[in-house]
Amino acid sequence: MVGLSAGEKHFICGGIAQDLRADGRQRLDFRPVSVETGVIPQANGSARVRLGATDVIASVKAELGKPNPLQPGKGKVAIFIDCSPTAAPNFEGRGGEELSIELSSALQKCLLGAKSGAGAGIDVSSLVILEGKVCWDLYIDGLVVSSDGNLLDALGAAIKAALSNTGIPKVNVAAGTTPDEQPEVNISDEEFLQFDTSAIPAIITLTKVGKEYIVDATAEEESQMSSAVSVSVNRHGMICGLIKRGGAGLDPSVILDMISVAKHVSQKLLSQLDSEIDAAEAAYAGNLPADDT
Repeated sequence: MVGLSAGEKHFICGGIAQDLRADGRQRLDFRPVSVETGVIPQANGSARVRLGATDVIASVKAELGKPNPLQPGKGKVAIFIDCSPTAAPNFEGRGGEELSIELSSALQKCLLGAKSGAGAGIDVSSLVILEGKVCWDLYIDGLVVSSDGNLLDALGAAIKAALSNTGIPKVNVAAGTTPDEQPEVNISDEEFLQFDTSAIPAIITLTKVGKEYIVDATAEEESQMSSAVSVSVNRHGMICGLIKRGGAGLDPSVILDMISVAKHVSQKLLSQLDSEIDAAEAAYAGNLPADDT
């Protein structure tokens, strides 16, 4: 927990009430965002996102697998988050483990939708190679390097950037196998398919402090929150997931207003992320070794 004096708490809450936060932002302003892609060469895709002093890394590893018999037309995606003990004092020991589990679960809900797949931001049907037989399993790992609030939104942005950087090898399935046989597959070393990230949402967390709510809360601001609502919104303004945190209850009308604000704010963040990702990908491509063929 962030240790604050009574005066500091009053300063933070008073500033938010007057729409002038401690760092000079208004209630619905984000901190500067920076994106770097291709930071882990061994992964199929990776990215590092800095949101103010919050610093996170996401990587994607693709492996061949077999679809779930109950969902033969879908591939599989698993998200695991690790909070480095050096990222914040309260991450040491059980604190970091519990937060890692909480963030992993929240990202699954925000990006993969309900158990039925409704509202999924990641299209798992695109990961199927041969229905019921072969699919891609995506393992998404996130690491919190430095924490200064708003981890869920930062990790969501890092995963979106990492998937934009992901190349999935082209797979050829050998013909002539019987329905009962597991087919032979050939994985290309030269041809890669770009992962489609157009439907992946941005996660917007609205943190309620006093009677107002803010976006992109710092750790100090989060220490004064009564509750928070995280909404994942795609570029079409569709809601892909919603999570509430904190003990204080919220009136339904307040939640509806928070969703409306999140939908509005998300489009600005998505445009900013797209611009940062495009610039990062251009820089990454420029640093790749030249093809000798």
